[in-house]
Amino acid sequence: MQSRHYFFAVPIPSAIKNKLFEWCDEIKKDYPFKRWVHQEDYHITLAFLGNAEINQLNLALNLMKESLIEISSFRLQINHIGIFGRNETPRIFWAGVHESNELNKLRVNVYEKCIQSGFQLDEKPFRPHITLARKWEQSFGAFSLSSLQEKFIKMEEFNIEEVVLYETVLEAVPKYQKKASIYLGDE
Repeated sequence: MQSRHYFFAVPIPSAIKNKLFEWCDEIKKDYPFKRWVHQEDYHITLAFLGNAEINQLNLALNLMKESLIEISSFRLQINHIGIFGRNETPRIFWAGVHESNELNKLRVNVYEKCIQSGFQLDEKPFRPHITLARKWEQSFGAFSLSSLQEKFIKMEEFNIEEVVLYETVLEAVPKYQKKASIYLGDE
């Protein structure tokens, strides 16, 4: 039986996904990564859970429903790009959002509720990003982030109103399937 991997994330609105995808489509031929992320899979990960049992997921969802009602919706803007890995041969090419206290507070809340539910999470510092592509094609020479930064387009601000539990289905395209949504409080 195949194990199921889950994560909590902030979804990206369709209009922003489309704009990011169009930009990526324009640069693909000159920036050959081995895998470009499907636009429907764009998101900002808050907590990667890995393999999980349904009762543990339900516990995390219930704890979050109680606590996220206290957090108001807020706005984000994608305003830069970056990489993870070596400068010349990055593993991950991503788009980042402006510094946001609200996003950081949301992430801490989600992370704490996952820990309370028994998940063992990565302890690396939170670096909010939207993965656009993976694995630079080394046969094309060294990657240059500075040349891409000049081409990056301005993005509109967008609302963050929910946290989504996604399941990863590796053989599917898009590969992240929404399992549950928890809306932030406001009303």
